[in-house]
Amino acid sequence: MNDEIRALFPATQFYTYLNSAAISPIPTTALDAVTRQLADVAVNGSINYQDWVDTKDRCRNLAAEMLCVRREQIAFVRNTSDGVASIANGLKWKAGDNIVSFAGEFPANFYAWRRIRDSYGVELRLCREVDGRVDIDEMLSMIDGNTKVVAISAVQYASGFRADLERIGRAARAVDALLVVDIIQGFGAMPFDLPAQFVDAACGASHKWLCAPEGCGIIYLSDRARERIEPTLVGWISVETPWDFADREQPFKSTALAWESGTGSAALFYGLEQSLSLLHSTGAENIERHLACLTDQLCDSLAGKDYDIISSRTPGEASQIVCIKHRSGLTSNEIASHLENEKIIVSPRGDRLRIAPHFYNNSSDIDRLIDTLP
Repeated sequence: MNDEIRALFPATQFYTYLNSAAISPIPTTALDAVTRQLADVAVNGSINYQDWVDTKDRCRNLAAEMLCVRREQIAFVRNTSDGVASIANGLKWKAGDNIVSFAGEFPANFYAWRRIRDSYGVELRLCREVDGRVDIDEMLSMIDGNTKVVAISAVQYASGFRADLERIGRAARAVDALLVVDIIQGFGAMPFDLPAQFVDAACGASHKWLCAPEGCGIIYLSDRARERIEPTLVGWISVETPWDFADREQPFKSTALAWESGTGSAALFYGLEQSLSLLHSTGAENIERHLACLTDQLCDSLAGKDYDIISSRTPGEASQIVCIKHRSGLTSNEIASHLENEKIIVSPRGDRLRIAPHFYNNSSDIDRLIDTLP
């Protein structure tokens, strides 16, 4: 977005890096913060333990503000998969219930629901992809009075399709189902207002669009969701007064904080705080506009080249992820390998090439990609 932001990401000096949908480079501020915390432990051991806790809480506050939710509705877990699984496992299921989702979901938002299907005789209804789009009309037609959960990604990893969460959320709410959203491919690249979008639970992680160290998963539970979902992986921090070791019968926390079972990787939260602060100060709306400009430039520049744009570019469906396919038989792996040899980093996903710029990219990165595509 500007030279100051770009300078914080050393990867931009060595690569045309267009792969934030896989793993984003981290800024130097995050790297320095992680290193400082580890150095402090090496010198001082546990002396500054409270600062570790305070740093994690500041991350919680930032994430909550960016998602327009309350701080106690945010918990940290290992990754998105843990978050989705804990939601699926914490609900009370019975034969006759059904789950509505999308056939092309990333596996993190599929396997937990498949296990519920196989364990409880629950029906798993999956809508199709049509021309790079999730068929939302088909999805909504699958929702009925026996639907317990509607599970969808905010942005699809293999197409970039952006879901109308409010529309889906209203349909789920009409039958008293929970809307559970995988936000990992959107959080950090676009604004969210989870309550206004009727999202009951959401899961994501730090290493993609949040530009932070891998290992900080995030879970959001609305009050409505928390009433229905029990924590299934608990530990000493899950209870109301963790430091009262003598009270073994005390209750678990009544909020999402019960999902935090024990100590975690403190150093990673020092990095996460710096990355969240950078994104928050830059502004989600500003980042979204910048990425819309870059992806519009990309799609316009593909005109006349031997590629089809798979991703929907319809307003409300377009995202910061653009997937393309070669018309004349080059595979996505062949194209990605060719580009990597030229230090341009993208991802092959099935028969598609996925291009995912972030706020540290600029129009020159897009020009270089276009000039180098075989």
